[in-house]
Amino acid sequence: MAKTRDEIFEQVKDVLVDALGLDDDEVTAEATLMGDLGAESIDFLDIIFRLQKAFDIEVPREELFPAEAVMSNTDFVSGGKLTEKGLAEIRSKMPHTDLSEFEQDPDVNKIADLFTVDAIVNFVENKVNV
Repeated sequence: MAKTRDEIFEQVKDVLVDALGLDDDEVTAEATLMGDLGAESIDFLDIIFRLQKAFDIEVPREELFPAEAVMSNTDFVSGGKLTEKGLAEIRSKMPHTDLSEFEQDPDVNKIADLFTVDAIVNFVENKVNV
């Protein structure tokens, strides 16, 4: 049975509250995992595990959080910014993420800001409602 976006958001919020030890009101759609919610890369594994369990879906880490693979490829990064090839790779790997602002200044230091609660909700929604 398909879930509504609101139902998915509430479940994602519960996952993040449990995984990161947050209060409900800290988790908003716009919140970034690392900057706003204080997640560290080790937390991503826990978040993925909890999402898989909560939604009964398979979540390959590189599918939800593909930045590591992109950042380590010299074809994709030059002078601290993603190249056109790198942007194309991020676009293909993160269709669940709004990249419009990031594309204006594809600074590698801003990649963490792409991992928002809303992006996770989009990702899960695409997995659950197929």
